[in-house]
Amino acid sequence: MIVKAIKTDVIKAGVIDLDSLLDKAIGQLEDGCVVAITSKIVSLCENNVVPFGQQDKEKLVIQESDLYLPASLSKYQHHFTITDNTLIALAGIDESNGNGNYVLWPKDAQKTANQVRAYLKERFHLDRVGVIITDSTSQPLRRGSTGITLAHSGFSALNDYIGKPDLFGRPFTVSLADVADGLAAAAVLQMGEGRERTPIAILSDLPFVEFQNHDPKKSELKKMTISLDDDLFGPFLSSVKWQKGQRK
Repeated sequence: MIVKAIKTDVIKAGVIDLDSLLDKAIGQLEDGCVVAITSKIVSLCENNVVPFGQQDKEKLVIQESDLYLPASLSKYQHHFTITDNTLIALAGIDESNGNGNYVLWPKDAQKTANQVRAYLKERFHLDRVGVIITDSTSQPLRRGSTGITLAHSGFSALNDYIGKPDLFGRPFTVSLADVADGLAAAAVLQMGEGRERTPIAILSDLPFVEFQNHDPKKSELKKMTISLDDDLFGPFLSSVKWQKGQRK
């Protein structure tokens, strides 16, 4: 796998639309690539921000989350939320590089991923192209952050090993490779978390990616997520009293 991060101008909220940004950033694209775009850049292009002081941050977190834990439960006064079936701090709201704004998650990350894939496919006359919208999060008991996928399009997000034999002929029973989040982790690592100004990356040489010439079906998207009751980490996640958020 080869990951190439692309430098852009400083992006401010509402100044440039996403298609125009991609036109400036990507001069050529080969068949069989996946384009990664940070969720922050998508939101800035959508002008999906709230200026500091316009709304209380805690109320904003509640507004943007499906479930949340009060900050008072955290030693660091930190909100944890479950938003769009993702365990994420602050419902994905980010203050860094926002030029005085709270940057919210994209309005509809999946719709954006589908639209960008169609746009890139037509612009570069490609048969196989994928898109991921990325963010970063922290893992329990580990310092630092890693990339995750908020939405994907143009490829299978999971590689299914169930029923296939291992090296000694024993069939796998639960093994699924999370391709989408693996690509996001690699892309976010290359794009950086600070002042790099590289919010787009092109991933190529991807023999493990199964490209698809359609938007992800509802059944495929549903397969990627697990309910709180069925999750392996359910005993931990259910041991606290989640409050209902106001996300529409």
